[in-house]
Amino acid sequence: MDDQTSLDPSNPQADDAPMVFFDGDELITPAEPHKTWKVLIADDDEEVHLITRMVLRNLVFEGRSLQLLSAHSGIDALRQLGENPDTAIVLLDVVMESEHAGLEAARSIREMLGNRFVRIILRTGQPGQAPEQRVVIDYDINDYKEKTDLTAQKLTTTVISALRSYRDIIAIDRSRQGLMKIIEASRHIFSQQSLSQLSSGVLLQISALLHLGNDAMLAQTSGVAAKLDSVGGETSYTVMAGTGRFAAAIGQPLSSILGSPEIDLLMHAKHEKTIIRNGEFIGHFSNASGAQSVVLIQTEGTQGEVDVDLLRLFAANVGVAFDNSSLNEDLLATQSEMVHTLSKVVEARSNETGQHVVRVGELSYLLAQLAGLNECDSNLLRLAAPMHDLGKIGIPDHILHKPGALTPEEWSAMREHSAIGHSLLVRSKRPALQAAATIALQHHECWDGSGYPSGLKGEEIHVFGRIVGLIDVFDALSHPRCYKQAWPISKIIDFIRLQRGIKFDPVLVDVFLANADSLVALWQNHADLAAG
Repeated sequence: MDDQTSLDPSNPQADDAPMVFFDGDELITPAEPHKTWKVLIADDDEEVHLITRMVLRNLVFEGRSLQLLSAHSGIDALRQLGENPDTAIVLLDVVMESEHAGLEAARSIREMLGNRFVRIILRTGQPGQAPEQRVVIDYDINDYKEKTDLTAQKLTTTVISALRSYRDIIAIDRSRQGLMKIIEASRHIFSQQSLSQLSSGVLLQISALLHLGNDAMLAQTSGVAAKLDSVGGETSYTVMAGTGRFAAAIGQPLSSILGSPEIDLLMHAKHEKTIIRNGEFIGHFSNASGAQSVVLIQTEGTQGEVDVDLLRLFAANVGVAFDNSSLNEDLLATQSEMVHTLSKVVEARSNETGQHVVRVGELSYLLAQLAGLNECDSNLLRLAAPMHDLGKIGIPDHILHKPGALTPEEWSAMREHSAIGHSLLVRSKRPALQAAATIALQHHECWDGSGYPSGLKGEEIHVFGRIVGLIDVFDALSHPRCYKQAWPISKIIDFIRLQRGIKFDPVLVDVFLANADSLVALWQNHADLAAG
């Protein structure tokens, strides 16, 4: 700054009183100590640093003061920006360690550091060395000022204008990030994980679009019985999504992250549904299952009527999203419960009491994952596998319960349970029951073609049938039946090894043997109650 007299320390803006500005119709209040705008002064003249600091030290914009950083060369400026990527403004001198050090630093900021957000204000005492039009176009400069023209008032105005631009660019980018999360989550909207991801994205987006604070969260009770009351009931609320200071709180109870005043405010919101108070928006709603949910957004200023309406609409829409997710989860849970109930009826009729169908489902799921099946197919197998022996419902009792070896005629009748189970399930359009029909028909087929009912061979057998065929034998041999005693685990593993490429898929056998400890541990976790 060559015109140093224009930055007179006696100017009222240079005293210790905080400067207060109006942004539109909104009064900008003094900053909170922990929230600042970072401004980097990059100049090789120490006096420029001192005068710039003197002019800007009490500047407050949107309730946040400035944190002034210093660099005395282009290289130093790049280092500072690398360490402080959230810097809002760089006041960049053209001539420092070299004639074009500032221009080279500007190019490196955009290209090497990849920082497109920071506002670069070029300051020059020799404008002829860096023509304004060419520099602004070629170097992605946001503003160009001659030091002789940059008075204290003009510097302040320039910085405020740049801060507004930086604020809006960051808001747009945060909105973009939120939309990306929503788009990603929309493909799997009904899973709990993706609903949390969707909620995080919407929280981030609405905070950016309405210029709210970074701190927002959505919490939900675990069920219809959970209540928010004055006797520690807040622990029943779990954080489902969070941004800012709540980002690391996902999965935690509210009581572990909020203080008593905030909890009291949440309790009050339960009765009023929507509260805007003390820089906080709180929306409270219930979904169809009776679970309670609460949205908390800590704002950076007083919100207008339109903003409040948008926030209320957001809270209502989150409630609809939870309703949809809850209905889907209820449908899946009901389907799973019906499958296990029906499977246990067959199990009980066969005198195979205990947890056999549960173990077959869980062990099949684990083996499927270990073998490389995706999560969707693995979960489908987990749901369908328990129905593998559904056809035994059509086998006469005297055959099912016979304690000794079956005659050829009885064995022929017993083998019919595969076709019976398939015929009971195959007409369904539900993916789980279609998978169960395939498993029921094929889980007694053998890799070498010696199985039944169709003598399928190798990969002609669906992978679900191959997995359940192996797991069913493993579990059946490990428990007593009316016609045999239980085998020790070591003997079963030896049998599976010997049947590699004969009865069982050799690849699945290899996976089973390599992970036998994990499979046996899961098998033990679902032991029959009588054995425990």
